[in-house]
Amino acid sequence: MHSLFINMQTRKFISLFRILLVVLILAGKILGATKDQTVTQVMNRVITQLYETKGPQDLMKLDIGQVMGLFSKKELTILSTCHWVFDVNVPVTVSMMVSKEQKTLPFWIPGSGFIKTTMTVKNRQTTYDIWQKQFAKGRVGLGVNGFENGLALHYFVSVAPLNKQDKLQISPVYPADQKFGVMQDGASTYLDWDELVLQEVPESMRGQQLLTTTRGRASESHLVGAFRSTPFASSQNPDQIILTWSSDPSNSMDIQWRTNTTVDASTLKYRAKGTLKVVSIVADKMKMEDRMLVNDRLSNHYTANLTGLKPGTTYQYQIASQNEWSDSESFTTAASNSSFSFLWLGDTHFSPKFGEILHKGWVAHPDASFFSIVGDLVSDGLNRDQWDALFDYSKETASKIPFMSVPGNHDNRAGLGAKLYCDLFSYPINGPDGVPKEQTYSFTYKNALFLMIDATSPIDAQTAWIGKQLATTKATWKIAMFHFAPYNREEPYLDIQKAWVPLFDKYHVDMVFSGHLHYYMRSKPMKAGKVVPSYRDGTAYLISVGIPNTDHQFDPEPYAEITDSKGQLFQYVKIDGNNLYLESVNEQGKMIDSFTLKK
Repeated sequence: MHSLFINMQTRKFISLFRILLVVLILAGKILGATKDQTVTQVMNRVITQLYETKGPQDLMKLDIGQVMGLFSKKELTILSTCHWVFDVNVPVTVSMMVSKEQKTLPFWIPGSGFIKTTMTVKNRQTTYDIWQKQFAKGRVGLGVNGFENGLALHYFVSVAPLNKQDKLQISPVYPADQKFGVMQDGASTYLDWDELVLQEVPESMRGQQLLTTTRGRASESHLVGAFRSTPFASSQNPDQIILTWSSDPSNSMDIQWRTNTTVDASTLKYRAKGTLKVVSIVADKMKMEDRMLVNDRLSNHYTANLTGLKPGTTYQYQIASQNEWSDSESFTTAASNSSFSFLWLGDTHFSPKFGEILHKGWVAHPDASFFSIVGDLVSDGLNRDQWDALFDYSKETASKIPFMSVPGNHDNRAGLGAKLYCDLFSYPINGPDGVPKEQTYSFTYKNALFLMIDATSPIDAQTAWIGKQLATTKATWKIAMFHFAPYNREEPYLDIQKAWVPLFDKYHVDMVFSGHLHYYMRSKPMKAGKVVPSYRDGTAYLISVGIPNTDHQFDPEPYAEITDSKGQLFQYVKIDGNNLYLESVNEQGKMIDSFTLKK
């Protein structure tokens, strides 16, 4: 009996221990996995409350005093300690580098034990004050970047053992993908901006463990000045009609549009022009949300993929309740010949001036088969109101010929990704692993290969894919489009020169189109970083801008054939068999550059 009693007690103890162990494991998982969710839940509750209690104008006029009164003490504690969390194995000194450009210090820093030192550190963008606090062995919890300046330069952190003889180990808790570096001159602090490196690191802090971040995390608690309105709100009537390709341009077309959320479904009808046979498609629907958009938070976005079309054929299309067939809503598939033209522009930043120059290009060249923008379509890719403006300004063209683009750093915003960009366009899903789908892709139009590359994503992740595309194509012409120009007067991209230019040389890419620099430049024929005698041997690198730019003087670039700092331009490219012609035209209709290539 005594032995049986012991066994029963042991089994009960083991069962209780197992239950306790499971609870502890789950608690540990929750603690590690829901830090972000906890902060997000706090912010979601407050934003929901704001929508319930305040009108649009009040939301857009919130000040820091009003915002501080929205949170309970418990919620302020969460926002003060759960934004950036890590464990240390020994007592440490934590240093926070806070940008001097941040007008309001994060609310939790005063009174939290952090002391402002006399030390500073800088990069070419800003200077940072250094705040320090000692922590015991265990968990370190830091707070949000504040309620203002949603895209301010987020603070970053370095950690050093309090006792120099201790060997410091840091265990990431949140964010789980924490990246570490070394506090020293030349160190990069932002995962989304490698080129922004530290200068003048204080001697006493050199060698400390550096915890990097992304600039966009400052937006996680952004409330003051965060609410926006769109002048182009959705309605029951379809708008934002754009054409794109996600498959073969000779036998397919993707048509996209939006409505408000009172419309449950939307149908597209199409027919070959001059025929009576009509095909109907119920479009795929995606509900899109921009929770800071006070007058149009939710909208429905539709995509209809048309396949099995005939090459070289004009089709008319209708959306929803339209009753008349109109030539204004039509498109033409690629024919089997080798003659076509297209338009391309540099940075547009959702400016109405972009709409004007695009329309001028379309009116002057109605033969264009599509148009492209090489990044920075908008200024903040997280804000749907800017995309609303972009689509309204381009509606007369984008509803007639496909709109094929690549993202720039303003579209793939501050380390937070390019979700709106991907949701709003339907592009080929044939890009490399390691890059979000539809941000890098390729398509072949007649006898030309177009490499549409996301230069804001990791360079090395795309190199092999670029090589494979070039090695396997049978196209006569090879054209690459991406945002960051490898050769430019301000910020040469040495990583692109090292990784991609050798492939452009090996497979003779004819032209590379870029933006970002807000001026016009066409290079002389370039190969292996040097000027060569002929474009038959080298590549033409072009930079352009689709919005007005201030005229200014700058030193000539030795590799440049022509430069123009004024902007605003569209480029027209005509390919006819083995001949290619390009012209660049400004807003006054003056041609500032033209040249011809022959195979």
